[in-house]
Amino acid sequence: MPQIALFLPCAAGVEDLLAEECRRLLGDKARINTSRGGATVWGDERAAMRLNLGCRLAQRVLWPVAHGPYHDEHELYELARTMRWGEWITPRQTLRVDSTAQRSPLRSLNFANLRIKDAVCDDLREATGERPSVDTRWPDLPLALHLTATHATLYVDLSGEALFKRGWREAKGEAPLKETLAAAMLAAAGWQGRAEDGPLFDPCCGAGTIAIEAAQIACGIAPGLQRRFAFEKLLPFRPHLNAWRQMLSEAEAAVHAPQVPIFAGDVSFRMTDFATRNAERAGVLHAVDFKTADALQRPAPAEGGVLMMNPPYGERIDAKGTGQGGGQAFEGGGSPAEFYAKLAAHWKRQFPGWTAWVLSPDMKLPSMMRLKESRRVPMWNGPIECRLFRFDLVAGSARSAAPRSGEEPSD
Repeated sequence: MPQIALFLPCAAGVEDLLAEECRRLLGDKARINTSRGGATVWGDERAAMRLNLGCRLAQRVLWPVAHGPYHDEHELYELARTMRWGEWITPRQTLRVDSTAQRSPLRSLNFANLRIKDAVCDDLREATGERPSVDTRWPDLPLALHLTATHATLYVDLSGEALFKRGWREAKGEAPLKETLAAAMLAAAGWQGRAEDGPLFDPCCGAGTIAIEAAQIACGIAPGLQRRFAFEKLLPFRPHLNAWRQMLSEAEAAVHAPQVPIFAGDVSFRMTDFATRNAERAGVLHAVDFKTADALQRPAPAEGGVLMMNPPYGERIDAKGTGQGGGQAFEGGGSPAEFYAKLAAHWKRQFPGWTAWVLSPDMKLPSMMRLKESRRVPMWNGPIECRLFRFDLVAGSARSAAPRSGEEPSD
C-alpha cells in the first residue's frame, strides 16, 4: 500500500512524546518527523486506523489530499477541484469544512471554507448530477483546511470528533482537563501503569480525568475503543473495515486487570461524584479508589508512588461541603500561595518517597510551595502556557535530575 504523510496535530510541547507513542503503535521502523504542533507519520489506511484507535496524545489524524500556493479564495477553489471527491463520498453523504490559518492574507476564513465546500459539491454534481449536503455537527466527510501566508493544505479529518473525546465523558466540572493533556502529563512522567511505576494519586481530581486516563492505561484500554471515527464512513476505507473490526477485537482482548492501584479524591462531594460516574462510563471504576477528602489532610494511600495534579489556577472555589465547588478549595478561603505552602508542608510530612508532578501556569509555583523542582516540562493547557513541575519528596534533601528532551533546566 502507498505511504501517505499523515499529520497528527498535538499541543505544543508534546511533539516528542507523540512521536514516541506513534512508534510504539506502528513499530520501530515507522518513519516519523516532528514539527511545532504535531508529528508527520508515514503510513497507509491501516496505520491511520491504528493511530486513531491508539493515540492518546494526538488531537486528530489528518490525511492530506491537496497542497499548493494560493493568493485568494478562487485559487483555493481550484486547488480543491483537483480532487475526485466521488472517490471519498457519495452525493447522499455530508461534509463540513473547518480551517486554521497562520498569517493568511485572506479576510474571511468562513468564505474560504465556503469555496472549498463549493468545489466538492461542484465536482460531485458534475460527475453524478447530485450534490452532497452540509452537516456542521456529524459530517461524513470532515475537511480541514490549513493556510499559511503563501500555501494551502487540505486534509481529510479521519478522526471526525477530536481525539480527546474518548466517548465516556458526560458529567463535567468547571473547565475540565482534556484527556490528551492528562495523557501528556502521564507520558512526561514516564508513568505507564506498570508495577515498577508504582501507585498513582491525584488529590485534586476534579472530574477525574487524570485518574481515569491513568486507569485506562493501567488496564490496557485503547483510548478510541469506546467511540466512532469519521473514516468508518469514507469510501477509501470500506475495503479495510474487516481489518478495523479485527483491530477492535484485538484491543478488547488486550484489556486486563491493573497492576498498580490508582487513588483520586477531591474536597468537593459533587466533583467526586462526577469523577466516579465518569470512571464507570470509562470502564475503570474498579481500578480507581475515589474518596472525598481535603488534599491538605489526606494521608498517603501507599508507601510510595506518583502524585499528579492539575490544581485550580488561582480562582476562588467554594469550600468543602457546599456542593458548589468545581474542584479543590483553597482552605479557609486563603490565597493560592497559602494553599500551596500548606500542601507542600503536608506532602513533606505524609509523602516522603513520593514523586509529585504539578501542572501550573505560574512559574513561581516552586517558590510558593517552598520546594525545589527537579524538572519542569513546558505544556499548554489550551491557550494557557504551563509548566509541569516535578518535585522529589525525599526526606532531608531532594535528589537532582538532569532535564530530558523537551524539558527546561531548573533554576
